[in-house]
Amino acid sequence: MGSRWMSTWILVLAMVGTVMAGPMPKYRITVKYDGHTDFRTLRSYAWTTGWAAFNPSLDRRIVDAIDRELAALGFSRLEGEPCDVLIAYRTLQRTDVALNAPRAGKSRVYPEYPVGTLMILMLEPRTRRELFRARATMPIEIESAKLEEQLDSIVTRVFARYPTR
Repeated sequence: MGSRWMSTWILVLAMVGTVMAGPMPKYRITVKYDGHTDFRTLRSYAWTTGWAAFNPSLDRRIVDAIDRELAALGFSRLEGEPCDVLIAYRTLQRTDVALNAPRAGKSRVYPEYPVGTLMILMLEPRTRRELFRARATMPIEIESAKLEEQLDSIVTRVFARYPTR
């Protein structure tokens, strides 16, 4: 589980073995957007730097999924500014502990499982002010093919909450 799992997501923050004293964390997708922005007028975007996934194939998969969803919204991808918005994504991973589960084996440790966070940002190019922020936090698959499918699904669910839909 160690090195393969760690190569799946960028290791920005790892809370390996973190024991949470309270109830199970909530895994969900949250979306926030600027209420003063007319999202119907936004038509072009360019990518800017974020915290890319460590694994190049996952990075490509996330970028492709975001490109697909933006194209479905009527956006055109440009290779740089000037554009209407800048797009970035960030990834993060941690390990959660299932305190409600029975302890396993002779060691009597609680089961651990990987949790990933994907954040998608839409920024105003001149000021870098956030216009749209989506954050998905949930348990992630270890197997690469399943994780890629999971990422596609998450990006689709994020953009289902885009303000013009």
